[in-house]
Amino acid sequence: MPIPIDLSVTPLLLAAAFLAGVIDSIAGGGGLITLPALLSAGVPPHLALGTNKLAGSFGTFSAARVYVAKGLFKPALWGYAIVATLIGALLGASATRLFSAAALNRILPLIIIAAGVYALWPKHPQAPSPDQRIEPGKRASLMVGGMLGFYDGFSGPGAGVFWTTLAMKVFKADLVSASGIARAMNFVSNIVALFTFMLLNSVNFTLGLSMGLAVMCGAYLGAHSAIRYGRTVIRPVFIAVVLALAGRLVWIEWF
Repeated sequence: MPIPIDLSVTPLLLAAAFLAGVIDSIAGGGGLITLPALLSAGVPPHLALGTNKLAGSFGTFSAARVYVAKGLFKPALWGYAIVATLIGALLGASATRLFSAAALNRILPLIIIAAGVYALWPKHPQAPSPDQRIEPGKRASLMVGGMLGFYDGFSGPGAGVFWTTLAMKVFKADLVSASGIARAMNFVSNIVALFTFMLLNSVNFTLGLSMGLAVMCGAYLGAHSAIRYGRTVIRPVFIAVVLALAGRLVWIEWF
């Protein structure tokens, strides 16, 4: 589907996508960059959501592959969470059709700002030691997977942040392992939501693929940086980007 946007903003969208890939693979929250960038460029909200999923799928795949290869995410342990995330994302993406473009234009900025505020909330759980065994329970996996899958399918900004936080709090993962869990689960929900938006004819492939390549390059750099440097890189980058995006959105939408 064609998008009536000024082509001069394309380099800025690609730069935003690269930065989103770096941030998303380190601490989550890449959607806090790409979705408002698309909306700011004049992309209609339903189309922005679908195109954002296409671009985001590249980054989550690239980052998840690194975490799996490094042994920081073991898919066999997360079967219930994967299935619940898949179903939740399908329902969430489908639910966007219940809202008009005008309603989504009002709702999405509020969701993005709320996700940014949550990401900066000071009382996040402390990560346990990296050698602690992760044993995801069935009930918790179904609940967390279904809830965050639905959210990521419906809009998604900050879904990686929520996954990282809940992986530490509910599943007792250390920070780096929690980042791996978040990237893998984001990939599941992104792919399911993407195919749903494709069926609804709400994806621009030219822009989505271009941004996706930029996201993938950023995600590769970010995932390796997170594994190598751990918390010393994750927390400062995370705070800086969320502060910048939350401030920008407040300025655009409220002033």
